[in-house]
Amino acid sequence: MKRIIVGALFMLFSVSFINAQSIVGKWKTIDDETGKAKSIVEIYKKGDQYFGKIVELLIKPASETCVKCKGDRKNQSLVGLEIIRDMELDDDEYEGGTIVDPKTGKVYKCLIKTNGSDKLDVRGYIGFSLIGRTQTWHKVQ
Repeated sequence: MKRIIVGALFMLFSVSFINAQSIVGKWKTIDDETGKAKSIVEIYKKGDQYFGKIVELLIKPASETCVKCKGDRKNQSLVGLEIIRDMELDDDEYEGGTIVDPKTGKVYKCLIKTNGSDKLDVRGYIGFSLIGRTQTWHKVQ
């Protein structure tokens, strides 16, 4: 009986640890059209929210500024551009924020889930999360 209780507690702790994995750190973005590594994005926490900015370009873009972006991102350098804003942890996923596609300048709602300890599933969508696309980003060691 003691083994069962200890085993159950271990499993409960393990599940809680997996769900509580942080997205803070550097992540290699993968272009979902070409499958090639595109950039390195650093995700960081300010208060209770998470933000992400491009810290390195791995593929030379047509323009090194966000020409098609609107608002405070317009004509900003891609390196240093804050592409993820206002994400909040809700159980085992991060939501409530936005992500911008620097290529098109379009801003999408964003949902981020950890996929193991070294991958993120980053989904940009309009309206409902069913209408959108997901990229898998890889942890930079």
